[in-house]
Amino acid sequence: MSYIIARDLSKTFGAGQAAVKAVSNISFEIASGEFVSIMGESGSGKSTLLGILGAMNAPTSGRLVVDGIDIYGLNVEKQADFRREYLGFVFQGFHLVPYLTVLENVMLPLAVMPLGKKRKQQMASHALSQVGLAEKAFRLPGEISGGEKERTAMARAIVNEPPILLADEPSGNLDSKNSAELMALFEKFNASGMTIIMVTHSMECAAYAKRRMIISDGRLKSDYFPASNAA
Repeated sequence: MSYIIARDLSKTFGAGQAAVKAVSNISFEIASGEFVSIMGESGSGKSTLLGILGAMNAPTSGRLVVDGIDIYGLNVEKQADFRREYLGFVFQGFHLVPYLTVLENVMLPLAVMPLGKKRKQQMASHALSQVGLAEKAFRLPGEISGGEKERTAMARAIVNEPPILLADEPSGNLDSKNSAELMALFEKFNASGMTIIMVTHSMECAAYAKRRMIISDGRLKSDYFPASNAA
């Protein structure tokens, strides 16, 4: 049974002759536990599509259903609840607060949860252990490397153990070594059952996914399982 169902998703910016259709009638289904990469040239609409999947960018038309929930049939508050319960986000920019420690940055998604400070610290510490940064918990972002910043962002994304992880060019600011280490973490979390949807322009990163979608001019041009992952 499909976990994520997208039906005829479209997103248009502007109106009249100035209208730009960033996403055009895209449909697909994703099963729980899949690792999907979305590829395409700059401006192809892949990041816009990811924003729609993340309940952050309402489509002009179409429907998105996740775990039986009609996402854009929810009001704004319920959409926020959905994001908090179901989604983790990793972006190309680390988006770390410079005056907060690594641990405090990882705790940020827990701020609105009715948990005690000690429990939140425990959850953040566990997330940092999962990405190999337990010993850097009390450093400031300016005191760690670029690869460590991205792993901090990863820990923040998985601190509340979301079932779905969305990533937008997560290796864009990393060298090949740190990129490979980050992709190994994606594989690790996917192996634990997490559904991962990753936008990337990198063939090396896309190769870690078990399924590959290609977006061009806002349309889904291909959707396939590479031969190496077919089994």
